[in-house]
Amino acid sequence: MADFLSPEARSERMSRIRSKDTSPELALRKALHALGLRFRIHDKRLPGKPDIVLPRFKAVVLVHGCFWHRHGGCKVATTPKSNTPFWQEKFDRNVERDRRNVAALEGLGWRVLVAWECELGSQRKAEAVALQIAREIGHSPRKLHE
Repeated sequence: MADFLSPEARSERMSRIRSKDTSPELALRKALHALGLRFRIHDKRLPGKPDIVLPRFKAVVLVHGCFWHRHGGCKVATTPKSNTPFWQEKFDRNVERDRRNVAALEGLGWRVLVAWECELGSQRKAEAVALQIAREIGHSPRKLHE
């Protein structure tokens, strides 16, 4: 299927895609905060500037977009039909960068958790992921919506 947008319109649309403070990331941060977890965001001192850093637990959470980070088996992680070699190379670079960043963080003693965009599609889903993260890092969460 040919792209229905002109190259200029496609470029404009792609330039609006955020790398920080995305909707899934904000939903997860809100849910983690409601559980009493305090964190830093996008810490430049750590490899890859992780989305959420929980220093007290020496853990980081990477909030990955399914399309850009190639979530296996996810319907969002499609490959565009036009300019496929370009996209495949881009996706491969993203996945390799993710792998390097995770290895570097683990090498520094950090626990690395990944939350996928499709798992954070609603606030209820984000709350469930936040509870799972809290359990994995050993945090006893307060009740939600206190």
